[in-house]
Amino acid sequence: MEPKVKLLGSSKRRRYCAECRRDIIQALNEALHAANPKTILKRKIKLKGSDLIVDSVKLDLSRYERILVIGGGKASVGMAVAIEQILGERIKAGIVNIPDYLKPRPKSNRIEFHEATHPIPSSKGVDGVRKMLKLVGKPSIKDLVICLISGGGSALLPMPLETLTLSDERNITELLLQSGAKISEINTVRKHLSAIKGGRLAQKLYPATILSLIISDVVGDKLDAIASGPTVPDSTTYADTKEILMRYRLWNKVSSRIKNAVNLGASDRSRETPKPDSKVFNHVFNVLIGTNKQSCVAAAQYLKKLGYNTYVLSTHIQGEAKDVGIIFAGILSDMRTNGFPISSPAAIIAGGETTVTLAGHGKGGRNQELVLSAAFGIDHLPNVILASMGTDGVDGPTDAAGAIADTETLERARKRGMDAELFLRSHDSYNFFKRLGDLIITGPTGTNVNDIMILVASKESLTRRRKSG
Repeated sequence: MEPKVKLLGSSKRRRYCAECRRDIIQALNEALHAANPKTILKRKIKLKGSDLIVDSVKLDLSRYERILVIGGGKASVGMAVAIEQILGERIKAGIVNIPDYLKPRPKSNRIEFHEATHPIPSSKGVDGVRKMLKLVGKPSIKDLVICLISGGGSALLPMPLETLTLSDERNITELLLQSGAKISEINTVRKHLSAIKGGRLAQKLYPATILSLIISDVVGDKLDAIASGPTVPDSTTYADTKEILMRYRLWNKVSSRIKNAVNLGASDRSRETPKPDSKVFNHVFNVLIGTNKQSCVAAAQYLKKLGYNTYVLSTHIQGEAKDVGIIFAGILSDMRTNGFPISSPAAIIAGGETTVTLAGHGKGGRNQELVLSAAFGIDHLPNVILASMGTDGVDGPTDAAGAIADTETLERARKRGMDAELFLRSHDSYNFFKRLGDLIITGPTGTNVNDIMILVASKESLTRRRKSG
């Protein structure tokens, strides 16, 4: 059963924008359906005789003595179930690392689900990776290894360099997550401290044929950044790694082992991650099968059917969550008062992933903070509403996927004696929206294609327009 988007509180008492709220929630459901790994794989993968076809890639399965499945990520369960349904007994065996919080877990006959932790890596994840490498054993040209890669794979597939410890990897991950660094920057660092990321898994699997099926959680869908690109040539360097650690003032906070590894890698090219000209990629096929764009388009198509003028603004939204919230409030104001960039009833859909630079001790996530920040700019602005949600169902260290706000959000907070500015300064957006009943809840969704944001400017005539249509 697919996860469903719902609000923490009841909306029955809220007549204002109630219809728009329902529309937005259902549009988010459509976005989640488009990101469902089972839906994606069944649409993308075809088996014709012995030929496995994925986009422009066609592999004759009769050429291989072993077909193995490995990988990890937030979508790995659904991907594994779908690939087994497609290939069945052709699969000899498989192991994938999955988040330990995913319950219930479907059964698989040929692929083992190994629990690991996210967002902080642990020994459970390392054990899973070791089991995958043991399963493959000594690769040969008669092997086909199908790698299932999705967002969250960086944490779920940990394997530190021999000179480093798991505590080093955990510590640097925690520091980077708190620093406000972009996910691509975090993954650059992870790749150069890992024994399998940044194309190093492809090194270990050579000379086998590798088919990596990839669902993107990275803005811009750069393959070498998704799950830190275990089977993709790495375009970044140890010099980039050091620059990122220096930029976010983390260089003096990491262990001497990390410093030594980075300095040694920067001075010795043979220690670098494999680049595009490496022979290890001669029989590697990296296929992007799921993206944020697909979910944004699905939400837009649904809202268009309801009578909204729709516009997908961007799938590359980045920056501080509170700053993006201010910009979105300005767009809503223009939509409502000037009809820019589209006239109401209007729905703008956007995707991407913002960041939060922590400075307080509150509880929240980037989507909730974005919405709280935007609430100030739409206070008392008639007939506007916005929502932002993480497609993985987990927004920061909370049980919420995101939040929703409208013109009355701050007024309702004031009536409860809540200081919205204090909540925002303290990065306590979760408790703010929890008290108002405006948290978006899905539970872990089993996928991840970044965040979805929906901005709506409505007219009172929308309902009548629907009835007359």
